[in-house]
Amino acid sequence: MAKIVVGKTSDIPEGKLTHITAGGKEVLIANVGGTYYAMNNVCNHAGAELHEGELNNKELTCPWHGAKWDVTTGDLLWFPTKLKPEESFKVSIENGTVFLEV
Repeated sequence: MAKIVVGKTSDIPEGKLTHITAGGKEVLIANVGGTYYAMNNVCNHAGAELHEGELNNKELTCPWHGAKWDVTTGDLLWFPTKLKPEESFKVSIENGTVFLEV
């Protein structure tokens, strides 16, 4: 498993999102209550970039059609049709640096 630098913890304040391309995947990183989470950045409904959505606590709303995702697990919280969960990834913090493990 490779560790990829996302940035400094100070670059992703609480309640904010960022994104990177890692291992050929688009990945969203979110700071929820001081804990960092990562999941697929491309909505599996219609391909929206989820980092452009709105984060409210752990609930991320897709900017295109309003699907609601749990950024801590990648699970779908709400949408009129059933969508598969988004892939989630492990995040670690070392000396104030956020790492994505892929």
